[in-house]
Order: sequence, then structure tokens, then C-alpha cells
Amino acid sequence: MVVAAVRPRTPAAAAGLARGDRIVAVNGHRLRDVIDFHYHAGDERLELAVERDGVATAKQLRRRGADLGLELAAPRPGDIATCANKCVFCFIHQLPRGMRKSLYVKDDDFRLSFLHGNYITLSDLDEASFERIIEQRLSPLYISVHATDPELRHTLLGRPRHSAEILPRLERLAKAGIRMHAQIVLCPGLNDGPHLERSVFELAPLHPHVVTTAIVPVGLTRHRERLPALRSLTPDEARALVVTAGRWQQRWLSELGSRFVFLADEIYLLAGLPLPPAAAYEDFPIAEDGIGLVRRFEDGFGRAVARRRGVVRSRAVTVVTGEMFAPRLVALLAYAGFDPTTTRVAAVPNDFFGPAIGVSGLLTGRDIQRHLATQSDLGQTVLVPAVALRDVDGVFLDDLTPADLARDLGVPVKAIPPTPGALLRAIRDA
Repeated sequence: MVVAAVRPRTPAAAAGLARGDRIVAVNGHRLRDVIDFHYHAGDERLELAVERDGVATAKQLRRRGADLGLELAAPRPGDIATCANKCVFCFIHQLPRGMRKSLYVKDDDFRLSFLHGNYITLSDLDEASFERIIEQRLSPLYISVHATDPELRHTLLGRPRHSAEILPRLERLAKAGIRMHAQIVLCPGLNDGPHLERSVFELAPLHPHVVTTAIVPVGLTRHRERLPALRSLTPDEARALVVTAGRWQQRWLSELGSRFVFLADEIYLLAGLPLPPAAAYEDFPIAEDGIGLVRRFEDGFGRAVARRRGVVRSRAVTVVTGEMFAPRLVALLAYAGFDPTTTRVAAVPNDFFGPAIGVSGLLTGRDIQRHLATQSDLGQTVLVPAVALRDVDGVFLDDLTPADLARDLGVPVKAIPPTPGALLRAIRDA
């Protein structure tokens, strides 16, 4: 494992570790990856076998609390287990050509599932990987189920050569005490209706080891040449699903002590129905999958506004968001007392991926630039959602940066983290 950073005045710094060091072993255990490091680095005293500039050395590290002050480099694309499936709804297959290579990596790696919450199919998981998950208690894992019917799941995964049966795999992990979060990407006409009900009712007996089942709508871009014909969920279908899921939640809450099934925020927004209250999300365990993210933001916004004690700024600013959340953001800013003539919300259409994609996180720099260029007055600052930028280097999916937009638009452009406090501060300080 390669050391990416060492924070000063920490155990790692005291041991003499430095950026670029390669940690080969911990207390005599050879390392395969970052999971092995943390699994074997729980002792108070650690002896690290380290290579620096090709020279082997030993470092003694004494732990003081949980934080070692050490950051390890992320795995290289070639070290990641990739997906051999050809799912009919795969978003990566819907990307246009010419984007950076890392965007086309289809991971199906249990290590990334454990470390970062990436969803995996389990279809390619070999025996050694199963044994390692169980031995090292790698929990929770995030599992792409989509359907429990073996033949239907085989179709959804693109009819791979290997078995697509999921329940025996989930049952094995559940018996070993591994917690899992299941996901169903809902494709109207394929795995909805009775198929969805079967999946939910066959997953529920695995609770509490299958902690949640998330139902998310299929995302379809305009780049689907030579791909299977799919369609998006309609508003009427979304409304019916909200009602059905509500009945399931009542049943599972009574029988399991948990609502178990959760719908993506997009489904409520598409249906034009109120989002559930915060308590209905049971501590938001899968918020990063778009389950309760809007509710958490809006409730947090209300609390943040209450703390501001009515102080409202008057300088002009433009707040960029996707078309789906824009009406709600307009209402939130009005509730906070901002003048809509000076604090403007720009609902940017997603021309890059197509009109079916309305979330802020998939906005590109060019779409933002193109839309804002038509506006007569952008104010003193343009605020863009940081979720649309890559964490590593702060670029949009099309490799433009906020600095590129600022140059083209002639006003400062700032990326704002997706928290109510950050947004309110950014508007105040614009």
C-alpha cells in the first residue's frame, strides 16, 4: 500500500512515515490492499515493513486512539475488479465517447462496496472472496439485486455466461452475519409490478442482515444507440408505487420493526407527492443512494434558517441546480426570505445526457455555461453544486472547471458543498 499523505503530529509522522512510502506488511502480515492494512493494524504497537525508493526498512508505530494520521492511496483502475455483466440499464454503457477513461470503469469489487458503498452484483464473486468477506467481517456490503427471480435477473444483467441467482449468495452472507443493503433499479415493463413484489417479499425474510431494500428509477440518457429499449417511470406509475411501497412499509414495520423498503427521492418528486418525514428514513442509512437526501437537506435548511435570526443579504447571486430539485430550492430560498429578483435559481437542462436526467450531480460544465450565457444578469457570483465535480481535482464530467466557467461567464464561480449551512453562507458571502 502506497502512503498518499501523512498528517503532522500524528503516530504515522512520529514513526517517520512519508508520502510515497510503500507499506508491504503489518506485524508480519503481507498486505493485499487497504482493507488488509486496517484489518491487521488494530494493535496498539505496529511494526511496518516499508519500502522507500526501493530500500526495505522497518518502522515502529504506536497507536494513540483510532487515527493513525495516515492516508493510503486509492487503488489504481487496473487493481479494481471490473464487472463482466452487460446490464440492460447500465449507466456507463450510456456515456458518450470521448470522456476520460476512468469514467468507463465498471467496478464490481467487494472492497469498494465495503469501503465506499459501491453497489456490486455478487455474480462474479469467487470462493476466495466470499471467504475473505466472512473472515474479515466486511460489513455492510451494498448489493445490486434488481430481481430475485433467477431468469429475470439473468435478463437484467445482460444474460451473462455465469449464474445470476442471487438469493443463495445473500443467504450465505446473512448466515455469516454480514449486513447488506439491497438495491433494485426499477425498469418499467421488466422488473416492476408482480416481479417487484416478489423481489421485495423474498428479500424481507433475510432482514435484519439485509438491512434495507432501495428502489431507484432507471436513469436513461440520450446516448442509448444499439442498447435495449427501455423507458422511464411515468408520474402515474410513480404515484402508484408510492402508495404500494407505503403499504409494504406498514407491514414490515409491524413484522420486522423496520420499514425495510425505501423509495428514491426521485420517485416522490416525479409523483408530485410529499416526501416522508425524517423519522420514516430510520437514520438515513442509504442517503448517499438518493434515499432521503432531499428530506435531510430540507430539514437541515429549516434549522439553519432558524439560526440565522432573519438576517437576509441583498447582493445578487445565481444558484445553479438541476431541473428536478429547482422548484423545491426556489421554495426554500423564499422561505428563508431571499428576494427572488436578486437570489436567482438557475434550473439547468441536462443537454449532455438528455432531458430524462434532472439531478444536479450529473450536470456538466458546458450545460451550465450554455444555460447561464442566456441569462441577462448573473449577479456578483454563480454558485454551482460541488456534487457535480470530481473530488480529486474539482472538474465536471466534461473536464471543465469552475475557473473555466468564471472565465467564460465573466463572474466568479464557486462550488458549494451539498449542505444547508454551506449554501446559506455562500449566498451571504457572495
